Amino acid sequence: MKAMIKVTLKTGVLDPQGKAIMGSLGSLGFSGIDSVRQGKYFEVELAGNNKAAAMTQMQDMCEKLLANTVIEDYEIELA
Repeated sequence: MKAMIKVTLKTGVLDPQGKAIMGSLGSLGFSGIDSVRQGKYFEVELAGNNKAAAMTQMQDMCEKLLANTVIEDYEIELA
């Protein structure tokens, strides 16, 4: 089973890296961009096929390591 985790900054948290990316895109000639928010993406291969156990395990991983839950949100998708 594969878990896909998307980690993004919470709404209202400043994103200086996103601002830098937006500035660089403008410097490269891309226009019409209102904002850029950056994030992280993880793929984790899991043994077994128990989706409930996998979701619990992935939530624990996110809470302890993959996401800073003070400033970041995360979404988990299992496939």
